Amino acid sequence: MTGTKKYIGIDLGTSSVKILLVDEAGVILKSVTKDYPISYPHPGWSEQEPADWWQACCAGIKELLAGFDASDVRGIGCGGQMHGLVALDSNDDVIRPAILWNDGRTAEETAWLNEEIGKEKLSQLTANIAFAGFTAPKILWMKKNEPDNFARIAKIMLPKDYINYKLTGVHACDYSDASGMLLLDVAHKCWSDEMLAICGIDSSVMPELYESFECVGTVCPEAAELLGLPLDVKVAAGAGDNAAAAVGTGTVGDGACNISLGTSGTIFISSDSFGVDPNNALHSFAHANGKYHLMGCMLSAASCNMWLCDEILKTQDYAGEQKDITDDKLGNNHVFFLPYLMGERSPINDTDARGTFTGLSIDTTRSDMVQAVLEGVAFAIRDSFEVALSLGLDISRSKICGGGARSPLWCRMMANILNISLDIPKTEEGPGFGGAMLAMVCCGEFESVDACADALLSVTETIEPDPLIAARYESQYQKFRRIYPALKGVFPQLL
Repeated sequence: MTGTKKYIGIDLGTSSVKILLVDEAGVILKSVTKDYPISYPHPGWSEQEPADWWQACCAGIKELLAGFDASDVRGIGCGGQMHGLVALDSNDDVIRPAILWNDGRTAEETAWLNEEIGKEKLSQLTANIAFAGFTAPKILWMKKNEPDNFARIAKIMLPKDYINYKLTGVHACDYSDASGMLLLDVAHKCWSDEMLAICGIDSSVMPELYESFECVGTVCPEAAELLGLPLDVKVAAGAGDNAAAAVGTGTVGDGACNISLGTSGTIFISSDSFGVDPNNALHSFAHANGKYHLMGCMLSAASCNMWLCDEILKTQDYAGEQKDITDDKLGNNHVFFLPYLMGERSPINDTDARGTFTGLSIDTTRSDMVQAVLEGVAFAIRDSFEVALSLGLDISRSKICGGGARSPLWCRMMANILNISLDIPKTEEGPGFGGAMLAMVCCGEFESVDACADALLSVTETIEPDPLIAARYESQYQKFRRIYPALKGVFPQLL
């Protein structure tokens, strides 16, 4: 198949990479998914080998282009898991496995930053406070616990930036992904020299900064030969997965909202202007369209349901486990679930928090527990939603995406628990499609990210809340929000 311009979108996720081939009209021609392992060397730790990402991308791109004319490919854009620390030496070799976004080893470093440097100072420098998943605490951990490795650092990158480096030979990072490092002055879109000094690193180790839709380079000869691509294929800077997913669902423009039910869960609110949550419960980041956004992120969302079904119930029939949960049961469950399987980020910022079932009784059923897990994730999303409302934001509807959004039941729960309209995008590919869109803008197919979204994206279905169910869930949510404060002091004693 030749003739039409084509773009590659990469979604570098936590458990796999999904790669899309998209034509100039936004039609997805083919998709390929390649898995890779996660290592948990200690409780609460989470690591991956960057070489596994690159190997999966290479195999995936070659499979993706089979049957197509590779000379039609014009650009590549990547959306990737955020915050992961990729440390390279002077030869651009990886020094140690990447420490991932959901790694909880940095409790001491996070507390030191928030207490000794101070939340107010951090917010002034970076628009955010320290969270265990952010990159800066990981750098401090490496400095303290692996001084020899720390001394070898010549370049610090994020996961999707490593893929871009392998594609182009350029060390680059975009503003949206850099926002989650606690090293970027988000308001002024530059590295914070003071934060770099606090972490003991020189500005020379940081990659060059770009807007997500800007070109960082073209495919280098080594990558072109390996992948069968032309040398003139442009590579966009790309974006953090949440910003890329927002682009891929059309969540651009002031006040637009997107909820993502992936491995992690997020509520993402686009903004034309820079702003900070005064309590720092929500992150204040740059957006992939060149503007800004507020975001609440929970560490375990769809992964909670996967854990329950795969590890506890020993089934992968997720839909089958939900079939007995009828509308009359929504808002009437006596079982509650705290979804803090990896600790929690927004809005409680507690690495010690853990998952719990509360309210179990002799008549509790299997489906009650499945329902509690789905509801617990939705309630936790509402925790961040409530923070957004407290800032005066008017959110009456949202897009929803991610693997969990494929469950009609979960979407119905979410609409009623938040009591808002939920729009289901026609294209459900989130970060990968957003990456392809950024590549289109990079190559001049569209003047802006917003124009690209207007041209290519639409909604297929809207889920409206049911007043009776929403009222029942309001009562349930008020019960849910009392559980964590009651157990907060207990969690550190369990570790």
